[in-house]
Formats: sequence, C-alpha cells, structure tokens
Amino acid sequence: MTAANRVALAPGLYFLATPIGTARDITLRALDILASADVLAAEDTRSLRKLMDIHGVALDGRPLISYHDHNGAKTRPALIAALEQGKSVAYASEAGTPLIADPGYQLGRVAREAGHLVTAAPGPSALLSALTVSGLATDSFFFAGFAPNASGQRQSFFRGLAEVPGTLVFYESPNRVAKSLADMVKVFGPEREAVMARELTKKFEEVCRAQLGELALQMSERKLKGEVVLLVARGEEAALDEEAVRNMLKDALKSHSVKDAVSSIVQDTGWKRRDVYQMALTLEKE
Repeated sequence: MTAANRVALAPGLYFLATPIGTARDITLRALDILASADVLAAEDTRSLRKLMDIHGVALDGRPLISYHDHNGAKTRPALIAALEQGKSVAYASEAGTPLIADPGYQLGRVAREAGHLVTAAPGPSALLSALTVSGLATDSFFFAGFAPNASGQRQSFFRGLAEVPGTLVFYESPNRVAKSLADMVKVFGPEREAVMARELTKKFEEVCRAQLGELALQMSERKLKGEVVLLVARGEEAALDEEAVRNMLKDALKSHSVKDAVSSIVQDTGWKRRDVYQMALTLEKE
C-alpha cells in the first residue's frame, strides 16, 4: 500500500501515466496528483477508481469524469471550464501514457491553446517497455500505433514504413497478430528481425523474437490473449565496402576523437561498432 500526499497543485491539466499491468508501477508523483487534483478525468473511470483504491487514494467527493474518444467533443468543454475556473484537472488513460494510442490529444491541444498549463507525470508505457526488452535497436524508432483492419490497407500502411531508418513499433490486438505478421512478411520480407511482446509487466509476460517469417509461422499456430506490441527491425541498407568506410573514418578522425569518430561512422554506415572501432585503432597505429 502506498500513501499518497495531498500537495498544492497549480491550476492546469495534468496527464498521468498509469500502470500497464502491475499496479505498483505507478509513480509517487502520479499518486500525489490523484490525491490533490480538483477534478479527475479518465478514459475508464472504473479502472481509475480501482487503482486509487489499491493505493488508498480517496475520491473525497471530487468529480470523476469519463473522457474518451467517443465522448470527447461532448465532455471536453466541462474540463476546459474547470481550467478556466482556476482548477487543477488530472487525466489518466485506462493503462499507459495518455495520447500514446490513447485519448487526450484534443484535450491537451485545446487546453494549451487557451493558455492553460499542460504538464505530465510520466511513467508506464507499453511502447517503451517493449523496446527495452526487445533486443532491437533503440537509437532510432518509429511508433506507428495500430495498423488498419483490412489486409490491403494494412499492407499499404506497412509499405509506407518500409524505408523508415529505425525500429518499427506497432500496437496490435491479439486476434490480429497472425494476420498482421503475415502482411509484414509480404511487405518487409521474411528475414527482418521481429518481436512479439505480450502482457508486459503482467504474470504471463512473453517476449518472442525471431525473423519475421519464422515469427509469423509461430504466431499462426497460436491463439493469443492480452495486450500485444509488435516490433520490426530497421531495413538493411546497401552496405558500404571496407575501403569506403576506411576513408570516411580517416576524415572523421582528423577533427574528432576516436569515440566520436566511431559513433559518427556507425550512425552513417550501419556498420557494427566493434568493427569500426578496430579499424580506428588500426588507423591510429598507421
């Protein structure tokens, strides 16, 4: 049990990240804001009440307003009116970080344009958790949200991302994973590394990593449950030959330290860091 503190909040809109599975993943600051805000709003009021009960945060007669994609236009004016009255408003998604494939964008935009404070209490995110455990490159990534339902539209959607120079991250419903992976194979090819991360932070957390073709085959034979994140490694660019990389590294070493020169070449060429580093050491000896 975590005891939340009532704190003095400046008038404004506070976006709160909530746990994606384990209730104890909520931050102490988020609990303090939940205990102190004048008005509470949530994508799912039942989920927020349950979370508050777990952590001993009392509602104390404060309004708890449902706000989601389907009622946003109708509900938003009441929340903006509360801000106009100098109140603090806390908004939480059902799970994870607001706006990241979750409601909140229009609310934040309208509040900001009206001159109100808009801030965040960061915390859990399935996107970042999946990247952390995936084993795929995290120096550059692109979050694409949910792909379209229809196969043809989904393949077109994937084709638009084929040349993105970073790890691709998608949210997906468990009953569409196999179909999405099959379409990914058609667009990205069967050899790119890919990951299926499911039920992150929960009891049955699972992370499966394989080449796309193999992962698609594995998932076609299973019935999945729970929240799913799919990740696909960046595409491989045409490799530069050793002589070209050596010349680039020579130029970089004229004005940079070994560490900075190696980092620059790795980023520009996609070569493995250890190979570029060994080349740099050889050039220095020469």
